[in-house]
Amino acid sequence: MADDGDAGGENGHRQSRLFTDDDGDFDAERAREESLPVENGDVVNTDELADHQTYLEGRGIYDERNRLNDLTGREWKFATKSVIPEAYPPDLQHDLRSEHGGQKPPQLCADLVGRFSKAGETVLDPFAGVGGTLLGASLCEHEGTGLREAIGFERNPRWIEVYETALERENEERRERGESPLAAQDVREGDCADLIENLPENSVDLLLTDVPYWDMDEREQTRNRRATRESKLGAFDTNDGDAVDADADDGDDDDVGGRESGSNEEGENDAQHADSSGQSKADWLAEMGDRFARFARVVRPGRYAVVFIGDMYREQSYAFLAADLARAIQDAAPMTLAANLIWYDPSKDLHVYGYPFSFVPSMVHQNVLVFRVDG
Repeated sequence: MADDGDAGGENGHRQSRLFTDDDGDFDAERAREESLPVENGDVVNTDELADHQTYLEGRGIYDERNRLNDLTGREWKFATKSVIPEAYPPDLQHDLRSEHGGQKPPQLCADLVGRFSKAGETVLDPFAGVGGTLLGASLCEHEGTGLREAIGFERNPRWIEVYETALERENEERRERGESPLAAQDVREGDCADLIENLPENSVDLLLTDVPYWDMDEREQTRNRRATRESKLGAFDTNDGDAVDADADDGDDDDVGGRESGSNEEGENDAQHADSSGQSKADWLAEMGDRFARFARVVRPGRYAVVFIGDMYREQSYAFLAADLARAIQDAAPMTLAANLIWYDPSKDLHVYGYPFSFVPSMVHQNVLVFRVDG
C-alpha cells in the first residue's frame, strides 16, 4: 500500500492512500467514511486534476477557465436543462410584491443570476418592477455563490416604493431570525431609454429582465382586481381592430409564476376594466427592439441578456409572442438568440377554459429568452 503522505493536501482532498477491503478490493464505503471525494459512486482522484481544476466538496470540479459563472462542471450540466420545473415559494414579502402583476420569484432570478454571472459582477434590470432581479442578486450572497451588484431602472415610483418596503420588512424578519440582511441594490427612477445613457459602455455583465407589455403599468393601476381574478384575461387593441389577449396576473398569493394569459369560448376579457394605450403589437415590438439596441452598448461582448416573456392565446389561436420578441430584438440589436428556457411552474392553478367544447391551454409556463451580446 502506498505511503499515507499528506492526507489533506492543499485543498483538503489530495490523498494517495488506497482504501481496500480484506480481499484487496476497493472499499467505497470506507472511502466515504474517511472523507475522500466521491461522485457517482466513484472516488475522485484529485491528483489527476489539471492545474486549472479544483475539486469543491459537495459541488464537483471547478474549472478556473470558466469566465461566465462560478459553477462546477456538474452544476453547469444541470443548468443547461432547457426546462426549469420549479415551484418557487411565495416568500420575500410576496404579499406586498404581488401588487405588481408581473413580479417574478426572487429565488428564480437568483438561480438565473448564478447561471450567467460570477460573484462581484454587475447585473442590470432595465424594467425592474418590484425588484425581483435586485432581490435575486442580493440572495446570491447568502447561498454561497457571492453577492452581485445590481442596478434597476423603473419609471413607476410605486414599484420602487414596493421594492424598498419589501426589502426593509424582509431584513427586519431576517434579523429577528438571527440571519444577516439582504444587501440593498441601486434602483433608479426614470425611463430606461434615458437612464441607460448614464451607464458606461461594457459596464454590465448580465442583463436580466421581465419586459413590460404595451400598457401594463396603466392596467396594473386601473384594472378591477375582482373581475380580473374571475376572467384571468387582458387585452390590447391592434391597428386592425383585433383584440389580443395580453398576459395578466390575478395577484393571488399562490400565483407566483408572474403573468398568465388565457381565453374562453365566450371571448371574455377585462378590456372594459382597463384603459388601453392603443399601442399596437407591432409598435410595441419596435419599441422593444429599440430599447435592447440601446441596452446592448452597456453589456460586455460575449455576455448575456436574459428576458422573461409569456406567450398568448387569443380567439382560439395560440400566439408565440416569445418568437415575435426574439425576432424583434435580433433584428434591432447586436444580440443573438442562444437559447429559450422554459420555466414550468407546477404550482399554477389550472383554469377550465373551453370545456366541454374545445381545447384551450391554461398557461403554466414562461419563456426565458437567452441572448448573447455580439462582439
